[in-house]
Amino acid sequence: MSKKLNPLHFLILITILYCILISSTAKASTYNVIQFGAKPNGKTDSTKAFLNAWTKACASPNPVSIYVPQGKFLLGAATFNGKCTNKAISIIIDGTLVAPSDYRLTGNAGYWLKFQHVDGVSIRGGVLDGQGTSLWDCKNSGKSSNCPTGVTTLEFSNSKNIMISGLTSMNSQMFHIVFNGCQNVMAQGVKIMAAGNSPNTDGIHVQMSSHVTILKSNIRTGDDCISIGPGTSNLWIENIACGPGHGISIGSLGWELNEPGVQNVTVKTVTFSGTQNGVRIKSWGRPSNGFVRNVFFQDAIMVNVQNPIVIDQNYCPNNKDCPGQASGIKISDVTYEDIHGTSATQVAVKFDCSYKYPCSGLKLKDVKLTYKNQVAEASCNHAGGAALGLVQPQSCL
Repeated sequence: MSKKLNPLHFLILITILYCILISSTAKASTYNVIQFGAKPNGKTDSTKAFLNAWTKACASPNPVSIYVPQGKFLLGAATFNGKCTNKAISIIIDGTLVAPSDYRLTGNAGYWLKFQHVDGVSIRGGVLDGQGTSLWDCKNSGKSSNCPTGVTTLEFSNSKNIMISGLTSMNSQMFHIVFNGCQNVMAQGVKIMAAGNSPNTDGIHVQMSSHVTILKSNIRTGDDCISIGPGTSNLWIENIACGPGHGISIGSLGWELNEPGVQNVTVKTVTFSGTQNGVRIKSWGRPSNGFVRNVFFQDAIMVNVQNPIVIDQNYCPNNKDCPGQASGIKISDVTYEDIHGTSATQVAVKFDCSYKYPCSGLKLKDVKLTYKNQVAEASCNHAGGAALGLVQPQSCL
């Protein structure tokens, strides 16, 4: 990936979304959800009031702000449909939105709050409380077959020109924030909190999306801090604190034979603290025509991370139902630059690539990772590339 193009894309995206934000607030009418019957007591179901406020905002020809004042607002699963007349809706949240404490009420809906086919929506401030702890307990009890899958807290689907700023998501049942099929997205100043043992609570998940920027966010969760799915391109991630969690992961990829690839991804200035992984690419060991290319990992600090740098093309969690075939995902042109810190295991760099489609164009530059105050180790299988500058552990490429 051209490092010269990414800052330009980054500045263009900020400008676009800044204009959206300004236009959505400059001459906006304000709809207070209280006026639509919402109750800030955390007990009265306010779903209908929020949907009615959205419907009116969506139909307005002029910019609109939907205002959520202080207090707790109980909401069930809600879909905010787009194709609106209005392309400048700002949702300003001073309070807390609370999901039902009984996870059976949302069950397998797939989402708690979903925006689909929207254009020019911004969400600023506020807290989303998914109340997922009882579902985590169910899943961790050893009887997970009796538990529903759970729901994503906030999903944007098939949408564009989206901004999320200063939002806190806590205790999500499943993924916290998902961007699926979206273009031109900015998420900044996001705070995500869930217990380290909370299953499948990815912080931010991006798939089938392009020109997404994630900035200045703090993510503490039980799964990937940020996960990157098939069909993602032109993704910029910067200034992230991750931990606990499973790191920043591209994948898992390659479950489907026909799967769009991942390309043009930059991850820079990230601190990983006590995470399972640092920067990871993972794919299933099965045929696929997908790919990963033009990825740039830069300026990462590892603090007691189990797998600081890892490519795993034989991904199979819990070693159950492992396909046991060669991964068809073709990984090329991945750079690791200025990666420093401590590994919790002796092997700090592990490239386990597909024997049928070996990794190519891997580049290590100025990497220093230690294990118990000693030089760590590196492991390579079917990986090709080069090491530049000081690289510890000694490169196995």
